[in-house]
Amino acid sequence: MTSPAVIPIHGTARKPVPGAHRRGATHSAEPIEITVRVRRRQALPPSAIQATVLPRDRKYLTRETLASSHGADPADIATVEAFARAHGLVVTGSDVARRSVMLAGSAAAFNRAFAITLEDWTHPSGNYRSHTAPLSMPTEMSSIVEGVFGLDNRVFAKPHFRRLRATVPAHASALAAAFDGYSGAQVGGYYNYPSADGGNGQTIGIIELGGGYRQADLTTYFGQFGLPVPSVTSVSVDGGSNKPTTFESADAEVLLDIEVAGAVAPKAKMVVYFAPDGTERSFLDAITTAIHDSANDPSIISISWGGPESTASTAFQTSFDQALQSAAALGITVTIASGDDGAADEGPNEWDHLAHVDFPASSPHALACGGTRLTIANGAIADEAVWNENNADTTDDTFGASGGGFSAFFPTPDYQASIALVASTKMRGVPDVSGDADPATGYDVRADGQQEPVGGTSAVAPLWAGLIALVNQSLGAKAGFVNALLYANPTALRDITTGNNKVGTPTVGFSAGPGWDACTGLGSPDGQKVLQALGGSAAVAGGAQSMQGRRDTVRS
Repeated sequence: MTSPAVIPIHGTARKPVPGAHRRGATHSAEPIEITVRVRRRQALPPSAIQATVLPRDRKYLTRETLASSHGADPADIATVEAFARAHGLVVTGSDVARRSVMLAGSAAAFNRAFAITLEDWTHPSGNYRSHTAPLSMPTEMSSIVEGVFGLDNRVFAKPHFRRLRATVPAHASALAAAFDGYSGAQVGGYYNYPSADGGNGQTIGIIELGGGYRQADLTTYFGQFGLPVPSVTSVSVDGGSNKPTTFESADAEVLLDIEVAGAVAPKAKMVVYFAPDGTERSFLDAITTAIHDSANDPSIISISWGGPESTASTAFQTSFDQALQSAAALGITVTIASGDDGAADEGPNEWDHLAHVDFPASSPHALACGGTRLTIANGAIADEAVWNENNADTTDDTFGASGGGFSAFFPTPDYQASIALVASTKMRGVPDVSGDADPATGYDVRADGQQEPVGGTSAVAPLWAGLIALVNQSLGAKAGFVNALLYANPTALRDITTGNNKVGTPTVGFSAGPGWDACTGLGSPDGQKVLQALGGSAAVAGGAQSMQGRRDTVRS
């Protein structure tokens, strides 16, 4: 019997991580699990995003309609499953809505199935498995499969938080010792967030690629601020789970996300989607699981993880952006941190002296969230500038700065077309909005029995997620994809005109100025005006702060 013709699939080869060395072939018996993403049955119409329609007038797709009309064709799923079984692979699951088929097998079986040679690589930042040749598939599958994730298991995403006491310059140690950090409720009060009823009836999904939380920390933390303890539920993705360890781990990220969003919208439900690591497969499976979670039905998703766009595969960026399009069609707002390494978006040991943006914040269907530094006087904002600790009196460039710049992958979206600076590049500009991110003016976070100030653009994504929960409740409707409406109403944002996100030697980066810039986007929120820009009426201001939101008890 003649074997079916196979062809190499363009864009599926993976380049080694710069500085990595080949260790040898992956052991033939090594167990591997992957996710195969297949094409949509029918493309989403542009009208599904409803970018310029006020939320109260939008008619979102139901999850059932999205799955049946714009999910995978069951025949395509069956084709992939038949291919897998013919090559000795096990089908561990499939999902029409997520357009995903999950497969398991040995390295040898995957080598035969895709005509590749899996190899192990070593790198100072960690070892990984990959392939340098493109995947090959039967001709009839080449038009069905949009991506294969998991054969390459390099870590792509990292959490975007900064701990004050771990990074503060020695000359500022007295300041670090004196500053305890704000609660999300306090910051929401400074930003004039609407009161609503604490986001009651809303569900905020939070993506985590590691770490965990302890209920005792949440009970103690919110009790200190006189706030209700929010309902928090964990969902496992690809075997990931809530595994708290120490403050020095990703636990600080997990608790930062829950505590900031929960302090802003304490009556909203929190659903934390735990994937096992920062690989492309885990990240993609986490976002598709959250978007299509009919049981918990999140109306907002907050993501504080990402990596340099230049290190993400083409298939991963395309599939993730398509997932965010599905979220918009369902009325889900997705807030994403823009990164903590300034315009370089890479640490000092990895920097290639070029500017990069962070993905998935660079997706045109994300609300990309940059960072600022707040100055508070007499209970109000006295000044606000771009967050950039690299401007401090120090030669250590491990501190942090607001991520921002221009995508090398996504073209300028319609909502940015009128911004001359973005239009001139013909590429998507990042970020869209911003908020307090400097750990020196950051958030009081409790994790693993320890409490200290934490910042980073990681804090800004849940800060905006909490605002959208309040907006949704006030509107009685899901805000969904908000970018176009915010760009059409720039006065809803506090324009940040001072500072820059320049880093490195020689420096790369951008300066703030009037209007949109590649440091803080349109600016930080005036919550009341954001509500009005999205079709709501002015409500009682300072609601987040009115529920106390200040720590009046002694830390335990």
